[in-house]
Amino acid sequence: MKKGIHPTAYRPVVFKDMSNGYTFLSRSTAPSKETITWEGDGQEYPLIKLEISNTSHPFYTGKNVLVDTAGRIDKFKKRYEKKAK
Repeated sequence: MKKGIHPTAYRPVVFKDMSNGYTFLSRSTAPSKETITWEGDGQEYPLIKLEISNTSHPFYTGKNVLVDTAGRIDKFKKRYEKKAK
């Protein structure tokens, strides 16, 4: 590895899966303006919001769940239903 290009300022950060509310504490250099109180020790940590994690990803859960953002799936289905007719 090249010296001097990797971050050194790792700090404890809480990651929160916004699809199911699952939280976990890890270390990261990612910036965050929000904070959250961690249930384990009662301390306040920076919060990083995730759209999907291993607790909600279909590969890990074995369930086929579609994450619909602003009705994109419905728009896609309507667009291609018309062409198929």
